[in-house]
Amino acid sequence: MKIINAFLQLIRWPNLLFIFLTQVMFEYCIVKPLFTAAGVDNVLNTSAFFLLAFSSVCIAAGGYVINDYFDLNIDLVNKPKRLVVDNTISRRWVILWHFILSIVGIALGFYIDKTTQTSFIGIFNFLSVLLLFIYSASLKKKFLLGNVLISLLTAWSVLILWWAEQRYFFAFPPITNLDTHKFFRFTILYAGFAFIISLIREVIKDMEDVEGDRKYGCKTMPIVWGINSTKIFTLVWVIVLSAALLLLQLYVTFIGWWVTALYGFVCITLPLLQVVRLLIKAQSAADFHRLSTLVKIIMLTGIVSMLFFGHPM
Repeated sequence: MKIINAFLQLIRWPNLLFIFLTQVMFEYCIVKPLFTAAGVDNVLNTSAFFLLAFSSVCIAAGGYVINDYFDLNIDLVNKPKRLVVDNTISRRWVILWHFILSIVGIALGFYIDKTTQTSFIGIFNFLSVLLLFIYSASLKKKFLLGNVLISLLTAWSVLILWWAEQRYFFAFPPITNLDTHKFFRFTILYAGFAFIISLIREVIKDMEDVEGDRKYGCKTMPIVWGINSTKIFTLVWVIVLSAALLLLQLYVTFIGWWVTALYGFVCITLPLLQVVRLLIKAQSAADFHRLSTLVKIIMLTGIVSMLFFGHPM
């Protein structure tokens, strides 16, 4: 049981659940209703979709595993009580699990390409594995580059579902009943939200881990700019996201979606304003850890908001 718990901790199972939930909600609350309304079947049938979601989970899990492998010394400073590598699971097994999970994710991508009308899913999965390895080995320690890469890969968990349906965008004659523009707007909405909220959380985590990162020569934003300047950078993104969401809530109010607007304001925008208040006051690693947890909750409420967008905008 100890090994199982350690493995689940190593692969960050709550984060994997977030990825899976994001893709399930987007597929069944956004994609399928649009295609059903148009009277056509989307490219990914049920089995292909769940294989794609599982491949995303495997690749992310492999990324978390290799990240902990490279971060062993830093984690000895930042989170010694939660250390798994070389404590419960040996380095050799960590590398093996990274290899297995990554290969499964890549292979599933190529299988989906072979058995459906998708294109390049296998290639994209391979590139995701490669980028996660480079991030863990090097980019994580660089100024902002690692944060942006992880945020882009988070957004990709939504964008890949849009890409899987790309044959419909260039169909000739075009499928007149399928509003690809609305599909694209939904995709940009949630991919953009995923990118910004992930970037905010990544920078907050860097502020939380600044002591261990500094000890081992990392050049993250809090180390290069200092905590106060990094706070300002983060606050700007929180305010930009809050303003964009307020505009969206105003828009859906005008078209009569009161429940949608109310949910967004209470469950997403107000917590973001709480992030602003707490971020200004934050000083200790514990303060930044609480902020990181709050941002993760906002990620979840953002995902759940798809339930309220089951109809075309």
